[in-house]
Amino acid sequence: MEPIEETPTGSIPRKPTDAEIDVYGLSHVGKVRKENQDHFLIASLEKHLAVRQTNLPDLSLRSPDMDRLAFLMMVADGVGGGAGGAEASRFTLDAITAYVTRGMHAYYTADPADDETFSKALERVALRVHQKLLARSNADPALHGMATTLTLFLGVWPRCYLLHVGDSRCYLWRDGVLQQQSRDQTMAEDLLAAGVIKKDDRAHKQWSHVLSSAIGGPQTAPVVTGMPNDWGYVHLLCSDGLTKHVTDERIAERLAAMTSSKQTCEALLQDALDGGGTDNITVLIARTKKGGI
Repeated sequence: MEPIEETPTGSIPRKPTDAEIDVYGLSHVGKVRKENQDHFLIASLEKHLAVRQTNLPDLSLRSPDMDRLAFLMMVADGVGGGAGGAEASRFTLDAITAYVTRGMHAYYTADPADDETFSKALERVALRVHQKLLARSNADPALHGMATTLTLFLGVWPRCYLLHVGDSRCYLWRDGVLQQQSRDQTMAEDLLAAGVIKKDDRAHKQWSHVLSSAIGGPQTAPVVTGMPNDWGYVHLLCSDGLTKHVTDERIAERLAAMTSSKQTCEALLQDALDGGGTDNITVLIARTKKGGI
């Protein structure tokens, strides 16, 4: 993963208005699974959390525009048989949303350039939710073993923060180049990093969908990364239902031809379905565009 070049000191780009943020998300059960165990959330952090779009039940949509302090996107891909996977992803996003809402005062006073403070806060939230999900799983035999991935994007202009657990991904498209900002937390990637296997080994494919870290799993290792943000950047979050069937090259082609976030999400969903649709598919895209969309 190539590092993102920092914006020169003293050159802070103007913060986009709500009308200048083009964001869309969708989630689909796919062609094979009977239940969609993916959940997603897109929200503005104002004086309260204003939900823009989600497939979580019982969350109200956004209120009239207020001063936006931060921007939040999340994807969670549930793991576990029966109702476990869907419950794990739903519970995790609900819990994260509650923590963020209760800690809203921190966004009023925090320095958005203080990566350490934001990173530690997000990591603590992930670990707390992990413990709560474990307790819920242990209390209900029907939910035993449930777990979920979590990929969270928090935009605090002109910075953004990525919290990542599992193998749902975050991509950045800028200047015609696609970069994967998250690292898959799978056994395959761990073995590759340790030099035990190579990318083209059969073992890499064999272990590529076995998580080495998950919220509620035997191990969790949340990774938080702080990065600059700017006009023209396109951020894409997705579950592995997309990347199982759609290559990075195809994702780049779709983003290069993008006319809107909605259009590109729908095109990528169709690509995944055309490729087999063997898993639940979730795609979120956000970009800024001066003058509005």
